[in-house]
Amino acid sequence: MPIEHGLGPVRRDSLRSGLMPRLPDLETTSPESAAMNMRHSAPLCRLTAILLAIFGTLTKWCPAAPPGNPETPPNFVIIYCDDLGYSDIGSFGAQGFETPNLDRLAREGRRFTNFYTAQPVCSSSRAALLTGCYPNRIGITGALNPKDKHGINDREMTIGNLLKSRGYATAVVGKWHLGHHPQFLPTRHGFDEYFGLPYSNDMGSPDATHKFPNVPLIEGEKTIENGPDQSQLTTRYTERAVDFIERKHDLPFFLYVAQTMPHVPLYVSDKFKGKSAQGMFGDVVMEIDWSVGQILDALDRFKLAERTLVIFSSDNGPWLVYGNHGGSARPFREGKLTVFEGGVREPCVMRWPGHIPADTVCDQPVMTIDLLPTIARLAGGTLPADRVIDGRDIWPLMAGEPDAKSPHEVLYFYWLEGLQALRWGHWKLQLAHSSQHVTEPGQDGRRGKVESERVELSLYDLETDPGETKNVAKDHPDIVARMQAFAEEAREDLGDTATKRKGANVRPPGRVEP
Repeated sequence: MPIEHGLGPVRRDSLRSGLMPRLPDLETTSPESAAMNMRHSAPLCRLTAILLAIFGTLTKWCPAAPPGNPETPPNFVIIYCDDLGYSDIGSFGAQGFETPNLDRLAREGRRFTNFYTAQPVCSSSRAALLTGCYPNRIGITGALNPKDKHGINDREMTIGNLLKSRGYATAVVGKWHLGHHPQFLPTRHGFDEYFGLPYSNDMGSPDATHKFPNVPLIEGEKTIENGPDQSQLTTRYTERAVDFIERKHDLPFFLYVAQTMPHVPLYVSDKFKGKSAQGMFGDVVMEIDWSVGQILDALDRFKLAERTLVIFSSDNGPWLVYGNHGGSARPFREGKLTVFEGGVREPCVMRWPGHIPADTVCDQPVMTIDLLPTIARLAGGTLPADRVIDGRDIWPLMAGEPDAKSPHEVLYFYWLEGLQALRWGHWKLQLAHSSQHVTEPGQDGRRGKVESERVELSLYDLETDPGETKNVAKDHPDIVARMQAFAEEAREDLGDTATKRKGANVRPPGRVEP
């Protein structure tokens, strides 16, 4: 569906990170015909970049244009887990199980050790990933459930919309969680194909505490099963992902694999049950690692590795209240549902052989909102001019350019519509708010106990104190004042329920008409 105009006035300096380029032409066309059009209309500037790359001896590509041949635009694969903690894969310190395929991805690519999700919960984080916007800007906060009547607005651009307009074949496999009514499903938001669950697996699971109908498995826009065997979900998602690559390998494609696991309740197939020393959680992550390997093998089979950017990350930190079923965010404080580092800093690995330097690390702070602008650059697309896009192009960081820095002066962390924290350089300011703290972890799928704790205004130096243990606000009043001024800018732009502020540049979600 074409993106509509007319979202009202927008502040051009919004949040110091808003991108507002031209609106792309989202004409409806088949991937085959659009790909043919791309081959016959490559921009002269991109051709110039190729010539410079051929004859230059000091650089691999021209920073002024996307890398690669415009006749063969890169494919994109995003693998996004659910509730995977920072230290839950091998290259980030996993204990009690191994992730050889993700370790391979890290050796062949680049680890991002300061990679953030925009909010530490399901729907919010996915909205940010796919639209390049802080989720409260577009009215998607929290975790949508089967009773909700709202979802992603038709006017928002997703990565799917962007790439489909560039002739890409597009697919979502796995958890969507941006609305379960037909108007909110992936097939209405830039994706040719969809196979997966419309929301979290505990919203209708036999093991769930929520009283909802059985969770549906959807293909396209049709429910094909109610209450599917969740022990087979990772396998079925993997089969669908590989099948998509096999069918679309001769086209530019975007594959978004949103794993249901390791969100509780945990399920794993017999292939991996009992394989990990850590227990059920380790078994589940080992199966996800197997899935990553199957996808990488499919790319290799069709000689697509050097034409494909693969990104692996998670939607938020571990659900610590579930104890040994909840994962780990070592060395950070807290987890899911909090804006401490354990809730919002995620493991992230990116690989694109020949373009992203192998076996390297980026420690600059970036966020999921940055993927849409970066992908737009690499695919030769443009972004909407009539609204704020919060993300920034981070290709220089991905490519390992010398002295490349984060394009963000400040990153903001909301819980729902309340501003709770922000990061400026190596400083993290926790604003006064209530947060949850686990007092008794659960065991083997049983939920533990949490209590609400009051977080006072606190300043942390993440360079020396990544665990947010020592409040140095009294020692740096100038830093606190500067960051409080940044917070005021966010409140003006995005709003803040804690101070009863309405944002000047927020947009409504889509709603089901009564």
